Amino acid sequence: MILLYVTLLYAVSRALALSVTILDHNQMLILALFVYAAVSGLVSLAIPWLLLSLYFTRIRSTNVSRRNHALKQLGITITDNLRLVGFFHPYCNAGGGGERVLWTAIALFQRNEPDVVPVVYSGDIDATKEEILAKVKARFDIALDPTKIILVFLRHRKLVEDSTWPFFTLLGQSIGSMFLAWEAMNKLIPDLYIDTMGYAFTFHVVTWVANIPSGAYVHYPTISTDMLRRVQSRQRGHTNSNAISSSYILSSAKLMYYRFFMYYYSSSLRSAVFLMVNSSWTKNHVDSVLSHSDPFIDFLHFFVPPLLILRYLTSQNKSPVASSRIVYPPCDTREMAKFPLTNREKVIVSVAQFRPEKEHATQLYALHELVTRHPVYRVQGKEVKLAMIGGSRNEEDASRVANLRSLAKELELEDRVEFLVNAPYADMLLQLSRASIGMNTMVDEHFGINVVEYMAAGVIPVVHASAGPLNDIVVPFNGMPTGYHAKTSKEFAEVLHTALSLTSEEDSAIRERARTWAAKRFSEGEFEKGWDGSGWKRWL
Repeated sequence: MILLYVTLLYAVSRALALSVTILDHNQMLILALFVYAAVSGLVSLAIPWLLLSLYFTRIRSTNVSRRNHALKQLGITITDNLRLVGFFHPYCNAGGGGERVLWTAIALFQRNEPDVVPVVYSGDIDATKEEILAKVKARFDIALDPTKIILVFLRHRKLVEDSTWPFFTLLGQSIGSMFLAWEAMNKLIPDLYIDTMGYAFTFHVVTWVANIPSGAYVHYPTISTDMLRRVQSRQRGHTNSNAISSSYILSSAKLMYYRFFMYYYSSSLRSAVFLMVNSSWTKNHVDSVLSHSDPFIDFLHFFVPPLLILRYLTSQNKSPVASSRIVYPPCDTREMAKFPLTNREKVIVSVAQFRPEKEHATQLYALHELVTRHPVYRVQGKEVKLAMIGGSRNEEDASRVANLRSLAKELELEDRVEFLVNAPYADMLLQLSRASIGMNTMVDEHFGINVVEYMAAGVIPVVHASAGPLNDIVVPFNGMPTGYHAKTSKEFAEVLHTALSLTSEEDSAIRERARTWAAKRFSEGEFEKGWDGSGWKRWL
């Protein structure tokens, strides 16, 4: 509280010093009354803050019994060296690339860190621990020891779902994630907290409640300078609807909302003690957020006491992270590398969760363009088919799958498109072993672990010309191409035709190059080296 009042006095003095030069006598009087009211209000916050501090202390003191109970249930002997590392991943049962990172990291802990017990905070209350680990084995072929992992189930995951926040979605989900982190810390406090889903605002809750260090593996920044620029230039996009981009007033209001959000998101990321990112694109954006400043919002803090309090509460970390470290996601290239490179069928595969940003509709339009422009692919024996493989997390995803089926029918492609929803790992491997091409149409795909899987399996990647697939994955190897890039459905159709028209020598060569590059750069071994070098150990 003393620090809070010192900060307040400093802010008041700064505000008064600035006001002398820009306000007249009457405005000065109004400001003085405002400051008096604000200070009086802050004094009245002393008792609630004291009660909160006592509440947080109680949670920490009672955590010992909860911790010992969880360990005894697993049959683990409690020693002084034993440490718990918590992974905040409310959708741990989703079966996507982010989940592969989570479970590969936990498998690494189980193999190499005998004194560390992983704790996964999951919102999958409709599944048991055994069912979740069985799906991990089926989807990723990762075998985990259930006696060396704790699953803590969170009952309020709906608070971080898009559907819960139709307006101010970023803010709503961030507030929801803070409540979810509060629920997590109430149930079990680890020795180190790692967010693996992109909920940076939870760091503050973990600091307040648990007083432990926080780190993260960032797949995608919650907000970026690109998003601010798109709103400022009134560019329509996935995160900027036509209703807002066409209105100057709404665009200006949204820009201010984004500026405030970026300011506090930057503060949240800086409160981490280490940050891993999955690609050079993500690193550039995260490092940009870490160094972000907004003089206007800084100035507002000296006139709006609630903002001053918020700033104080979100800047408590004494060892803030300065930059992020690239740790490429793991890909199990060993099994896929056994697939033959020849005698592939004219099958295009798409491996991606049925989320809106994955742009699955673009794939259907591209296939329609391909068979329209090149009728040879309609001829029996030469027809091209598309296999869409992906996880469906909830009702919204299921609805998207239904819409895609309707679109395929509308484009007269229903006989050429197969949907494999929540398919087991073995089925995905079967599709990759026979397919010729793998397609990824997401704009600014932060990394694209599915693209690495295409290449490891000897499937020619055809990807969107942006972010991870462009800059990190589908890049020349020994000066020669490892795949193709496109942006529009028409461009995708043309590069699909190019890939399908290669001579047998060109076809084998590009598949071999892609596989060699994937195995060399994106193996589980490379991921483990990066994870171990991230600096997480010294915070235990």
